Amino acid sequence: MLYILDVNKLLGEKFTLFNNIKEFYIHKVVKITNFTEKYFYQASTIEELKQENEKLKEFRLLYESKNQKLTDLINSIKRLKPVDEKLIQTRVLSYVEFDDFTKVWLDKEKLDDQISGLVIDDYAAGIVVRKNDKALALLNGNEKSNYAVYIGENKAPGITHSIKKSKYIVAKYIPIWIDISVGDEVITSGMDNIFFKGLKVGKVVSINKMPDMQEAVIEPYAKVLKRRFFYIYTSKLLEKEEKSEDKTANLKEEKKIKKQ
Repeated sequence: MLYILDVNKLLGEKFTLFNNIKEFYIHKVVKITNFTEKYFYQASTIEELKQENEKLKEFRLLYESKNQKLTDLINSIKRLKPVDEKLIQTRVLSYVEFDDFTKVWLDKEKLDDQISGLVIDDYAAGIVVRKNDKALALLNGNEKSNYAVYIGENKAPGITHSIKKSKYIVAKYIPIWIDISVGDEVITSGMDNIFFKGLKVGKVVSINKMPDMQEAVIEPYAKVLKRRFFYIYTSKLLEKEEKSEDKTANLKEEKKIKKQ
């Protein structure tokens, strides 16, 4: 009986030792596992944060670039002088000469020497000049109806001219190195201060290439010979107008002083 109790006691002690070893082992394994998982999780998180940081750097640089461009644009707009644009309806009074249908008198006075644009149906129709303090319209097809245009997607610059006894007009002085094609749309460029940029003129029907330049024959959109009403487009810098008004006021004041 005592032998059995000693055996049980010994087994109990051994099992307690095994349990302690087992518990210690499990604790260490769990601790190591947690440490390993924590390490790899942190490494993965660090890598993700690095990638996000690189993206943020890229976005910051793009933001700074766009912000600088916006600042430059705002500063440019602030430096722009305000422009006074007017579109006035006018009526054709008569031909200037019976053998030339491209020159007509308009029912408006014109007291300045600035060349104005002539518009119908959102198309460029010619130019308006001063003659005897009256508005003289030189329609598309007139030899002196010249204004600046862009041709096609490449915006090749040119100047309109007439073609004698033809319904077409021609854009001359187009740089030879800029590609243009038949079917290209022609618009006003606004570079002559006659029209604003983007008013439609017509389409290219043929191209004449020369050694140092090229010409584009254009079919105009505006049917000028059939119309009795047009619009006169004018644009002036307000600063110039203000200076002109100040000058006029000063002259009047000087005249009053002299009379006194």
